[in-house]
Amino acid sequence: QVRLVESGGGLVQAGGSLRLSCAASGRTFGSYAIAWFRQASGREREFVAAISWSVGSSAAYTDSVKGRFTISRDNAKNTVYLQMNSLKPEDTAVYYCAEQVRRGSYNDYTLFGSWGQGTQVTVSS
Repeated sequence: QVRLVESGGGLVQAGGSLRLSCAASGRTFGSYAIAWFRQASGREREFVAAISWSVGSSAAYTDSVKGRFTISRDNAKNTVYLQMNSLKPEDTAVYYCAEQVRRGSYNDYTLFGSWGQGTQVTVSS
């Protein structure tokens, strides 16, 4: 099973930027897609962005981050990134990466496995 480790979280002011990394070890990514989810205190885990691992690497985003977040991958480093710009206080959450292990909607987190430990992102107003 692949082991995923997130990093790059921190405290930033509204309007600032952060870049999260999701590094894989144990084996290379071999899933349908890698996705970022987030979970704010007292709220359910929600889909943020995903990138397919096939040729072409198409990306998908939840509406609230479109135009502000960009997901990308580095095959040589077996790492997926989430560049987050124009951050808002409502982006505050623990961010997790996971690999999709069964086909289906990115919004269904039960289709994902190998969850990392998460990285905290806090955006101050």
